[in-house]
Amino acid sequence: MKTRSVAAFLRTRTTLTILAVALAAIAVIAADPKEPAKIDPGPVGGPPSDAIVLFDGKDLAQWRAQNGGDARWTVADGAMTVNATGSIMTREEFGDVQLHVEWAAPKEVKGNGQGRGNSGVYLQGRYEIQVLDSWENPTYFNGQAGAFYGNAAPLVNPCRKPGEWQTYDIIFRAPRPAAEGDAVEPGYFTVLFNGVLVQDHVPVKGSTTAAAFKGAVQKGPLVLQDHGNPVQYRNIWVRPLN
Repeated sequence: MKTRSVAAFLRTRTTLTILAVALAAIAVIAADPKEPAKIDPGPVGGPPSDAIVLFDGKDLAQWRAQNGGDARWTVADGAMTVNATGSIMTREEFGDVQLHVEWAAPKEVKGNGQGRGNSGVYLQGRYEIQVLDSWENPTYFNGQAGAFYGNAAPLVNPCRKPGEWQTYDIIFRAPRPAAEGDAVEPGYFTVLFNGVLVQDHVPVKGSTTAAAFKGAVQKGPLVLQDHGNPVQYRNIWVRPLN
């Protein structure tokens, strides 16, 4: 009789444990009843179906010149090329984003250090991820390809040879501005360079790397820099992270 009582107790306790786990799972589901949205990831390198395509190799309709008027970079063979007409910026402004950019430094090597394949990708027009030919081209650490320019060197240097296509996948969370325009909460950069992590949740504060813009804002344009080198860009898309 004592053995049966112990066995019955254990069965009852097991049943209660299973019931408690099930109720906890139901509580989690009830607290967050939304299924993740279904999207098509698209081809390798995207764009996914929920992305805003900023350049698909056809035209510069999504861009304007930073110094005014229409963007005038050269478009040919599915790429845009810097051509000494000034930096360009998106017509639309963004806050927190996932950004995909492909770029290539000139195949014909000219110059060295910062004078070789130099350009840049600016989030909100303020915070630059450096574009540079960093294949066997030493320069200061926080100014090479994959750097958060002037702030953080890349963790490693995965740069391909000049003329080969490189890929940036950038997660950007913007600094949050106070009413007077000063940042009250830092944002951050996470950057994959050719699929390799080079910026790991690096803080982004209110100070900027672009003299034309001051302070933290909720939204701003994406800017591609004309630094006098014929760098190419292709397959640019963005996903706002709301």
